[in-house]
Amino acid sequence: MQQTITQKILSRAANRKFVDAGESVWLNVDILLTHDVCGPPTFDIFKQEFGPDAKVWDPQKVVVLPDHYIFTANEHAHRNIDLLRQFAAEQHLPHYYDVGSDRYKGVCHVALAEEGFNIPGTVLFGTDSHTCTSGAFGMFGTGIGNTDAAFILGTGKLWEKVPESIKFTFDGVMPEYLTAKDLILQILGDITTDGATYKAMEFDGEAIFSLPMEERMTLTNMAIEAGGMNGIIAADSVAESYVRARSQKPYEIFRSDPDAKYHSRYHYNVRELEPVVAQPHSPDNRATVRSVQGTKITKSYIGSCTGGKLTDFVMAAKILKGKKVSVTTNIVPATVLVARALETERFEGVTLKQIFEDAGCSIALPSCAACLGGPSDTVGRSVDNDLVVSTTNRNFPGRMGSKHAGVYLASPLTAAASAVTGKLTDPRDFL
Repeated sequence: MQQTITQKILSRAANRKFVDAGESVWLNVDILLTHDVCGPPTFDIFKQEFGPDAKVWDPQKVVVLPDHYIFTANEHAHRNIDLLRQFAAEQHLPHYYDVGSDRYKGVCHVALAEEGFNIPGTVLFGTDSHTCTSGAFGMFGTGIGNTDAAFILGTGKLWEKVPESIKFTFDGVMPEYLTAKDLILQILGDITTDGATYKAMEFDGEAIFSLPMEERMTLTNMAIEAGGMNGIIAADSVAESYVRARSQKPYEIFRSDPDAKYHSRYHYNVRELEPVVAQPHSPDNRATVRSVQGTKITKSYIGSCTGGKLTDFVMAAKILKGKKVSVTTNIVPATVLVARALETERFEGVTLKQIFEDAGCSIALPSCAACLGGPSDTVGRSVDNDLVVSTTNRNFPGRMGSKHAGVYLASPLTAAASAVTGKLTDPRDFL
């Protein structure tokens, strides 16, 4: 029987030779991820259902990465961290990365990759919709609710329906002005925010496999914005070298069979695409940057799991070197490792940090920051009447703070070019 890569990974997790799209199976979970927003309620439900003295199924397979509401004076945010600490201590969880300690990592989806938890062929569930980011490593990753996560904590298993797959093939050589963000926003404009509901979004083609891992993570991260259950890219030598540098765990690489059955297929030639944005207030409200060029903005935000990786900042630095920003511009590294790399990574002989500081940007501490709005003292949070160009992944009303602000989702290149001019600007004007 011919299977897609997602079917093959779920077959392995179900101890089966074959699973059919649409059937429900018990999956053995390799990793459960949670963070400071959803960890406390998940732990509460676990204790209610399994008993106050219950132990998690496997402490080695539980990863707790506080990242959302971190650098704030908000007492409720602090309380959530206290609850994480308490549970991690009770359960002897080795993979709890505490805030304020030298173990703190930053945004969970990027930290998972950096810390070697993303292993080809495995199954990851997380209490965060953007857990699909990990699919860039040829694995199955998807977001779940707190009740499902509590069940996994107790049993290590979850009952799931096998998704149909949609295949997106990108042919051609990526031009320098195009990024993974442009590719996924192009898809969203074509299929809308419910176009892949409960489907696996599989990415393929020459352009995809020419991307570095961090760019692939941007693609799979935003599968959920189309309603996708997971985004996935088969692991190749680029993925393998990334994984081997960070983990000694054995793994199995799966690829879709040539005659695997797909719900639908989409083909693109990247040479025919151009930089795009998602206009307020939906990730599928696509427009070419050229068509909205000149729209005045009040802020530029370069950060988050989608836009705060090292490759994102290298792209931004290409535009910002030797320039000055004309609006408030926040640089928010996704993780501590990325923040450190800003001090050592150079573009044309100058460190990225120096380029950003010289341009007049403010560099924040690594976390999710304003991507999910956050308490009132959160860095980069939007206020009434703001019009923000942002490398984040959602632009619903209130997503980055004020419900009376607008957010344009864009690539790091477009966000940087717009920061310089103070209005939406096609990065080709600078490259």
